[in-house]
Amino acid sequence: MLVENLAVPFQTVVLGVEVTVTDVDLTDDGQITAICTRGRATQRISILDLPLPAPQPDGAEWIEAYRLWTK
Repeated sequence: MLVENLAVPFQTVVLGVEVTVTDVDLTDDGQITAICTRGRATQRISILDLPLPAPQPDGAEWIEAYRLWTK
């Protein structure tokens, strides 16, 4: 649902650095990750740890629902 409904790309700040979330992916162990880029660097971050910008991108309610579901 996240892949289909989250509007990417969008900018957010991770550890004080602005990054672009370009996609969402599922790892081999079943973890949902956000693929973040800055320049030529790419880093995967658990969707549960991803800080969302204000205003939130379309579809961000699916991230919140996933956070609640995992608790």
